[in-house]
This record gives sequence, C-alpha cells and structure tokens, in this order.
Amino acid sequence: MKGSDKLNKHSPIKPQASLLERASELYDFGAMLRGGDGAAPVPPVPTAPVAQPVSQPAAVQPVSQPAPIAPLAQPAPAAVVQPARGVIPPPHAGSLTHIDRQRLREMNYIDPEGPVTGLSEEFRIVKRQLLLSAKGGKGVEPIDRGERILICSAHPNEGKTFCAINLALSMAQEKDNRVLLVDADFAKPSVLGRLGIEPARGLMDALADPTINVEDLVIHTDVNGLAILPAGAQTNQDTEYLAAERTAKLIDQLTRHDPSRIIIFDSPPALAASPASVLALLVGQCVMVVRADETTDSALRDALSLLSGCDHIQLLLNRAKFSPTGRKFGNYYGYGA
Repeated sequence: MKGSDKLNKHSPIKPQASLLERASELYDFGAMLRGGDGAAPVPPVPTAPVAQPVSQPAAVQPVSQPAPIAPLAQPAPAAVVQPARGVIPPPHAGSLTHIDRQRLREMNYIDPEGPVTGLSEEFRIVKRQLLLSAKGGKGVEPIDRGERILICSAHPNEGKTFCAINLALSMAQEKDNRVLLVDADFAKPSVLGRLGIEPARGLMDALADPTINVEDLVIHTDVNGLAILPAGAQTNQDTEYLAAERTAKLIDQLTRHDPSRIIIFDSPPALAASPASVLALLVGQCVMVVRADETTDSALRDALSLLSGCDHIQLLLNRAKFSPTGRKFGNYYGYGA
C-alpha cells in the first residue's frame, strides 16, 4: 500500500484525497447505486513503485457511516441448549482440521497467530464496518440478515477469494463471533485448495439431498473461531438449487445453529456465472471487490445491477499501487521499513 505522494499536477483527483475518496471518484459509486447513467470516463490512475505485496485491499467504500461496535452480551453457561442471539455456544468438541500457518504467510494471507501487518490492519478496518452493520451499536441498528456477507467481483482474477479468506481469518479473531466461510463458487471452488485442505462434500450436496444435515459437512479448523463449508459436488443446476425454497431454509439453519456466527460467502464473479445474483437475494451485505487499474466502470455498473437483490453493497479496492496520503498500516507495530 505504499506509494509515492507525487501525483500528476494535471490529474483531476485531489492529491489530498484518501484512497476511499479516490475509489468513489474513480467509479462514481453513488451514481451507480442511484441508478444514474452517463458517467464520465474513468480517469487513469497514477502508478508508483510498490514496496508491499500488491494483493492487498486499499479502501472500502461504505454505504453508511461506520461507528464503533457496542460490546455484545457475555456468553451464557454451556448448559443452555438454545442460546439467545449474541451468546456464543460451546466450542466445537470434535476433531479440528489443521491449516498450515507457513502456507498462509507464503500465499500472503493473514497469519492468525502472527504479528500485526499492514494487510491485517487493512482488513481490521474493512471488517469493523461490516460487523457494525451486522450487529449494530452506538445508535446504529443492525440490518436484516447482516450477518450474511457476500464477497463478489465483476470478473475472475480480481481478488474476491483472496479477500474472502483474509476477511474470514480477520473476523475469526473477534472475541464475540465465530466465522463460517462458505465456498459458493460452485463451478470453480478454490477455498479448500488455497488453505491446503482435502476436497470434501459441501453445500451443494446438502441442497441436492434433503437427508443430509448441512452442519455435518462443516469443517472446523484449528484456527480459533473459523469453520469452512465447502462448495460440494459440481452440477449444471447450481443456480436452480440456490433459487429453491430449501436453500433459504438451510442458510437460516446455519445461523440458528450458532447465533454468534458470521457467514461469509465466496461468490462466483457476477458477470461470469449466474449464481451470484441469486446469492445476493439471500444475504444482508455484499462486498464488491474492484481491482485497481483493471475493473472498468461499465463492468462494475453491470455487476452492481446483477447484485441489486442486496440493499447494502460496499466497494473494496484491491491491488492498489498508490497511497496519496502516504498511509502505511502496520509500521506502528514494527512492521515494514
């Protein structure tokens, strides 16, 4: 996220603008949500040498002003069979699947037990806004189904899975929540492979077979607070299964089983596969990953139109090569030069 502060003096973007403001100016996100058209062409983004890994989110464009999250209720005794919302059930007592921490570091993912880095600080900021919408606090009411978050992009290779995994790893460190990362990219699932976990049955198997308990397919990991639901068997009817009434009931079941659970869906690209538009109807929040210098204004507009079933959409600018304000997260904790 490092970058030169020297911008072209002829650039239409203010040098003092933050990365969040730049994302808003570049893509005119507000006009997209209002349904406006005829936006001006996207101005070129100045480039600068990159000192940190480029596969990092640069900024998130919130729909509403974020505020601090109020503390949740204290956990109830383990004897409670049906815990109230906000109360964490006892930890999973079965075997835990190991996730190689060295592999996480090599692939530029957050190390749950590692030092604070610029990447982990960026995702702390991103998750705080999402958790505020999900749980509410400080006068902010939680949004309907806000605990369900869809991570999407317009096209493949724009960083949606990278962001989904890192967001799940970051949220798993919260003391009042657990995270279920769902690989919903049914045509090209990759979450298990990236984390070094063997293929397993998953969501699509449970949708196709009513006798399967979806909770039995959840993979509990040795990363405290993180569980994974694989995509499952591939089928050419994934969109039809998702649109069925059973899917909504199954996702409700995942939330009821653990009221402290935050569900993160790694969606297929919106302009490449139809399931994304159906998944948008089942969640309360959507994060649209935008790859700096590559995602076009027209592609972003088309993708947002397909995801209109979700009322709360935010932008996440990924692979940014500049920092107009000279912002560098992590060095306060001894990270970076």
